[in-house]
Amino acid sequence: MLLTLIILYIISLIYISIVERFRNYASIIAIQGWILLGIALLRLHSLDWVELSFIVIETLVFKALIVPAILTRVINQTRINRIRTSGTSQFNSLMLSVVALIISAIMTYYIADSSINMVFFGVALYAMLSGLILIVLRSRIFTHMVGFLVIENGVFLFSMAIGVEMPMLINAAIMLDILMSVLMLGMFMTKVDHKIHTDDSDSLTRVKD
Repeated sequence: MLLTLIILYIISLIYISIVERFRNYASIIAIQGWILLGIALLRLHSLDWVELSFIVIETLVFKALIVPAILTRVINQTRINRIRTSGTSQFNSLMLSVVALIISAIMTYYIADSSINMVFFGVALYAMLSGLILIVLRSRIFTHMVGFLVIENGVFLFSMAIGVEMPMLINAAIMLDILMSVLMLGMFMTKVDHKIHTDDSDSLTRVKD
């Protein structure tokens, strides 16, 4: 079951590299939240129930519910729909994603360490590279925010790689995850709200970009 969830997570990373509609981004982020919840339950079931409850609540409430809801609200407020082309086709994005997956697998093979779960390490590295690809290739600020969220999910998986042996590392990663996400989403929402309430239509167009 754990392997199935990991495969589904990899598929979601591949899919997010080729989607064109922003609502699909919000849906994928929500799906990844639910997948990470399942992974946390299966991977960390041996932890103390207090620590496990904290991890489950953060993953379920924050990653699977709150963040996707905020993304959907931004989409509704700005009425953004599709990604503006940035000179890179879907095929090229897909190829870069596949290359990132191969690089992650190769690096995981050469960094192999018995104290680290290398499957989680490799998937986490792929998630971080996927987030960077979104940020670099796409021009719209909304896509950049999604890229940062994907990177944060990768950091969460990194903590899972050695989480059973060092549960405090997961707690620290979760707190950092929440802090960075709240700051990033707060700044983004503030910018959107400012632009929405201005009479300058060109400014609203720029924030969509």
